[in-house]
Amino acid sequence: MRLDVVTIFPEYLEPLNVSLVGKARARGQLDVHIHDLRSWTHDRHHTVDDTPYGGGPGMVMKTEPWGEALDDLLAHGYENGAGAPALIVPTPSGRPFTQQLAVELSERPWLIFTPARYEGIDRRVIDEYATRMPVYEVSIGDYVLAGGEAAVLVVTEAVARLLPGVLGNAESHQDDSFAPGAMANLLEGPVYTKPPAWRDREVPEVLLSGHHGRIARWRRDEALRRTTANRPDLIERCEPSAFDKKDREMLSILGWAPDPDGEPYGRFWRRPEGMEE
Repeated sequence: MRLDVVTIFPEYLEPLNVSLVGKARARGQLDVHIHDLRSWTHDRHHTVDDTPYGGGPGMVMKTEPWGEALDDLLAHGYENGAGAPALIVPTPSGRPFTQQLAVELSERPWLIFTPARYEGIDRRVIDEYATRMPVYEVSIGDYVLAGGEAAVLVVTEAVARLLPGVLGNAESHQDDSFAPGAMANLLEGPVYTKPPAWRDREVPEVLLSGHHGRIARWRRDEALRRTTANRPDLIERCEPSAFDKKDREMLSILGWAPDPDGEPYGRFWRRPEGMEE
């Protein structure tokens, strides 16, 4: 996979040289290029922003540097055999970045990131390049940062760990929170390692039993318990078919039941009386 990042703070992307992403780069699984947007300016101050049309506070990133930068990156990438680029625009106004979207992006051969500063990039830039490639406007959460570089790090790490060979164990991500399949709308439960007892706290007995069926059920129940406590909205949006008989029994214990009126679609809702004793 090829990754290009255009930023006015290249040093912010230094973490891409460490940990899993850094190792993937060293092994040639990720071809990462960091570019300084100011390289495509032509005035002595290397200006990349200007006042917004219509008035208001803040500054807006200009069309000209971004247009020249993206044109050059596309030309260079195509010349070196890259194909099917996609533009990733980190913005609090974008769609939520999810594990499902990380999986989708991990299947693309070339991602170009445009982390903005100030009030964002002139909209005409996004509209222009949407005619040339898929554009993903993504938000990593319901908050606003000083710039999009932190979001680039988040998206890159989430995507890179899904690439073949990046994780030491290819199955490591299958039981992650939000992983496609059985965990698509659940949070992963607690995990434990040696020693079996620490400061009078013991590892749950079932994990030491060697009984794989019981262990799998315990982990599923703990995932349901954590999700109902921390992200009840995930349970509410699940289709009933996502839960088997044992899931439904645990949800009942945790204070949930299918909507008695069958709407919407028989999904689960918190019972007013809460958890069972």
